[in-house]
Amino acid sequence: MTLVRDELVTRLVRAGELEISGEDQTETDTYFDTREFRFHGADGFEADYAGLTRYFSSIRSAFDNRSIRRGIVVAEGNYLACQTWIEGTFVREFTMSPVGPLTPNGQRVLWDLLNIFRFDDDGRLIEEWVRTDNRGFLRQLGAQGQ
Repeated sequence: MTLVRDELVTRLVRAGELEISGEDQTETDTYFDTREFRFHGADGFEADYAGLTRYFSSIRSAFDNRSIRRGIVVAEGNYLACQTWIEGTFVREFTMSPVGPLTPNGQRVLWDLLNIFRFDDDGRLIEEWVRTDNRGFLRQLGAQGQ
């Protein structure tokens, strides 16, 4: 089964919404190849699906009023590239920041990401590459000197 572009975009959008909300982990799992998934992030951050799940759990724990938006999406076969913005209010310790645990500053924070996603033939996410401005992100978190 090979999905068409619009089906992959729909799956991508829903997977992001579920990761940010945490509303249904069982449904979230259906959007990923949970055994083979690999995440490649900024500054050499690598994770499998369990690691990605822990990262999003730390976001949900640290930030209130979270949202995710997708911008331009470009498709090529089983690959999607897109702009992503994640926002939240930093109200509790963020245990998985790029520099380790950080105390909250009460500020609204915006992650500005560029993502490339690879889907398998069943429409499950199998790989993701992310680029972001960690320096700007850390500045928003109140960690300029770290």
